[in-house]
Amino acid sequence: QVQLVESGGGLVQAGGSLRLSCAVSGITLDYYNIGWFRQAPGKEREEVSCIGTTDDGIYYSDSVKGRFTISRDNANNTGYLQMNSLKPEDTALYYCAAAPQGLLLFRLCTPDEYNYWGQGTQVTVSS
Repeated sequence: QVQLVESGGGLVQAGGSLRLSCAVSGITLDYYNIGWFRQAPGKEREEVSCIGTTDDGIYYSDSVKGRFTISRDNANNTGYLQMNSLKPEDTALYYCAAAPQGLLLFRLCTPDEYNYWGQGTQVTVSS
């Protein structure tokens, strides 16, 4: 059974930092792309950042570019999202997801490509 479990969310003041983790079991992460997505109340889910299997493909949405850093630790089957300079508009439920290797680069952060999803971790940024 494939499981993705996010952790590291919480309440932080604007300008602060959080590091999200995504612990994966049931699949070997070496062969999967990792994506981070978020959904704020009343808004549609949006892509945040995604990373390919060989790290040569990395995507950041314009809203987080320069502030967030995605990474992966295949040895520990874990993905990470380092979030710095957080803003109130970053408040959302953050999900990690996994997609099989072989995605075309322009599809790297397309939610429909992701087979496995976690339950999400809440990030709240106060002003």
